[in-house]
Amino acid sequence: MCLAVPMEVVSIEDNVAHVEVGGVKNQVRLDIVDQVPAVGDFVIVHAGFALRCIDRQEGLETLKLFQDSLGLELVK
Repeated sequence: MCLAVPMEVVSIEDNVAHVEVGGVKNQVRLDIVDQVPAVGDFVIVHAGFALRCIDRQEGLETLKLFQDSLGLELVK
C-alpha cells in the first residue's frame, strides 16, 4: 500500500518545491501538480512528486489524523 503525505512548501526553485513535515525535509517535482503552489501552501506528496495542492487547514487536519492514529509528532 502507498501513502501520499501532505507537506508544507517552504521554498520553490524552478520546478522543484522544498517541502517539510514533522522535521522531515524533502524536494518534490511540480511537473504534475494540479496548480502551482506558493510558499506556505500544502501539497500531497507521493514518490517525489507533488500531486495536488490543498489548503493549509486541510493539510493540518490530515496530519493531525496521521499523528493521532500512528503516534507521530507531525504538527504542534
